[in-house]
Amino acid sequence: MSATGNASSPSGSPSKSSLPPGMVIGPDGKPCKICTAFRNWKPRTEKPKQQTQSSSQGTTTPGQKTAAMMAAFATGTGFASTSQQTTTPAPTPAPVQEQEQEYTRPANCPPDVEQLGSATWTFLHTTAAYYPDAPTMAHRVNMLSLLRALPVLYPCSTCATHLGEEMKTRPPDVSSRGALSRWLCEQHNAVNTRLGKERFECMVEKLDERWKDGPKDGSCD
Repeated sequence: MSATGNASSPSGSPSKSSLPPGMVIGPDGKPCKICTAFRNWKPRTEKPKQQTQSSSQGTTTPGQKTAAMMAAFATGTGFASTSQQTTTPAPTPAPVQEQEQEYTRPANCPPDVEQLGSATWTFLHTTAAYYPDAPTMAHRVNMLSLLRALPVLYPCSTCATHLGEEMKTRPPDVSSRGALSRWLCEQHNAVNTRLGKERFECMVEKLDERWKDGPKDGSCD
């Protein structure tokens, strides 16, 4: 239960060009943290371009020249020639590890839109898996109340709006456990389609295996 993209913002709010890619604007016209994936909320920091360009062009900084001279003295070869100083760049550390660390999300951070969505779908699918095959009126009323509260109370306003629109087109089916499980699966698939993710097969047997019984090979027992 998540959404991506930048919502339109009112006058005076940050423009799309001034926001990191993937940042979502909330209904108040400000960046919506709970509507945005952590990787977009905390984009990786780019390395200074000047140093990268100078290395690729074969030039050296004063510090690199000094290091080259000290290395030459240590090996007894004397000063390096001017051509060597200008054509042999000092090795630069690969920034891959630092970039990956910037994507690492501390465990004590508030949830982002992806973590919240995953937790919400897990709760809803599991609740449907344990919903009665022949629900009483009380079961139906309470399940409908739960589902209808999501477009109103769900923290990610963009996600809530999408769900509310889907529910108007296809109201929740709480007539049985199988019907509710399939309805939630279809709603989840609608989100996955919008996000370009893989769809799940909405057969009750598959849904029970995923959310209630586990694989038949006993790997989850």
